[in-house]
Order: sequence, then C-alpha cells, then structure tokens
Amino acid sequence: MAVEILKDRYGSKVGTLTIGKGPAEGGTRTSVITVGGEGTLPAYHFEGELPHRPVIAMEITDVAPNWNPALLETLGDVGSTAAWAKRCVEEFGADMLYLSLIGADPEGADRPISSCVETVKEVLAEVGVPLAIVGCGDEEKDNELMQAVAEATAGENLLLGVAEQENYKTLTAACIVHGHSIIAKSPIDINMCKQLNILITEMNLPPERICIDPTTAALGYGLEYSYSIIERARLGALQGDKMLSMPMIAAVGHEAWRTKEANASAEEFPGWGMQEMRGVLWEAVTAAALLQAGAHILVVRHPRSVELLRNHIDQLMVSNAY
Repeated sequence: MAVEILKDRYGSKVGTLTIGKGPAEGGTRTSVITVGGEGTLPAYHFEGELPHRPVIAMEITDVAPNWNPALLETLGDVGSTAAWAKRCVEEFGADMLYLSLIGADPEGADRPISSCVETVKEVLAEVGVPLAIVGCGDEEKDNELMQAVAEATAGENLLLGVAEQENYKTLTAACIVHGHSIIAKSPIDINMCKQLNILITEMNLPPERICIDPTTAALGYGLEYSYSIIERARLGALQGDKMLSMPMIAAVGHEAWRTKEANASAEEFPGWGMQEMRGVLWEAVTAAALLQAGAHILVVRHPRSVELLRNHIDQLMVSNAY
C-alpha cells in the first residue's frame, strides 16, 4: 500500500538576491550568483521549488589575520590579499569571497581608506567571482570607508556591509547611488531584523538588494537561537511577510573558529582529538545546521570545510522521489 506524503503549501516565496554583474551589464564579474527564490523549506523538493543552490563564501582579510594557528598553518603563506583570493577560488573552490577590511580598524593597523580601496580593486582584478565586502567594525571609520569602496566599485553589484539599526543610512545611501546590495545585520532578534529591513526599504533600496545577517552563533554557543531566527524568517517569507523574505548570510567562520573546542590544544584536552579537525568540524557542523534552517550564503575559513559543505549541498540539492 502506497504511503501518502503530507505536503504543506505556502502562499509566497523567499525573495531572490543577485550578487555581481558581468561585462554585458557593465560589471567585470565572470560569474554571477543568485540565491533564494524557494517556495518551501530547505531540501523539501517534494513540496516546492528550490531554484538556486546555497553558496559557499570564503573569508579573506586585507591584513594578516589573528586567526587560529591551526587554520593559518593550513592556509600557509597566502601572500597578498589578491593572491589569497585567487587561491580561495582556484584551489579551494569558493563560490564567492567575503573580504573583511579589518586593517582599517583605528585600534589595529589603521590603514588609510585609500589603501583599503586599492586592496579591493586588486582583489576584483585578480578573481571573477562576486564579492561581499565588510568594514572593520568601527562605526565612524566604516561610514567613510564603505562609501569609498562603494564609489570605487560602482556598477559591480557587490554585497556591502554591515548595516545595523543604529548605523544604516550612510551605507544604504552608498548602495543606492553606486548600484550595490547591502548586508542588514540584526542581533538574533526577529523583530529587529524585520524593523531594519523596513528602515532600509524606506530609503528606497529595493528588497531584492538586501541580504539578512541574523547574527550567527556557533555549535554549543547559542546555535539553537540562530537556527530558530533563520527558520522563523524563512517561514515568515513563505507565509507572505515581505520584510522577512530576503535571503540570509551566515558568518560561520568568525564564530566557529573562536570557540574553545576549536582553539584548545590536543595536549590540553587529549580526549578531544586533533585540534585542526575539531575546528573544521565545528565550522562545518555549524554551517550545515544553519543551511538546514534556511541560510543561503555560508561564510567559512577552512578549505576542508568548503569541501565538506559542497558535498553536503550537492546531496541536499538532489530531488527525491516523492
């Protein structure tokens, strides 16, 4: 006797987001990424359309990062930021890049804005994949920095961030004027997430140029909260809430590689196994969980994580027989 699979039917779909423009559209990208557009929950091929696969972005920085030594050892001498970007694409297989301009931080290297912009241009010249670019985290410096980046890369349709409720107007205006999309970041709160999207769209940036960053927590450090917010946003989109319908980005690497489990040595905790593999698994498992919740862009740091997640996505995107 055949088993009837119960299926939900939703009245709406997740919105789409396109990152990058090719030469025919006035940009320089050799590949363009579109995410979103689902009419159902992740991997539920039997219920609705899943037109675009999730993508993997590798994080790079404009100065040498103070990252986990095991991670840095695997990456090796990456040379310039542009050379690092090329390795991520050609050797590690990243779909896109997530460039953090941490060198601009006044409390760190305090690189001049002109130097940061030049680094962005070098990366764009070296690789053809779309880019997400975020500032250093200093509000005052980032306002000036991201305006300069937006102007210097006008027409490329990059994904620029981050816009937060207390500091979104300058970046939103720059994205409108220079033809970019924006990362809207909220602190694991569905109402604040929605409110920020409302504020940005009220400035006349279209919803299809907004990507939600709901703030990511790592496995064992609040992952369930991130999962629930992403899932609620996904369900809200499917139920017709236009201010929750934007695709989502998860900055997994930043969170996963600062956990105790990723940083404690094997000598300190011999029962925990090899340190590097622990970090990889922490990153990959966190990313896989958020992917299942509804994330569209997974930002990771380790090449092995890219490999594991790509295989996982390949399997999830195969339609079943229901």
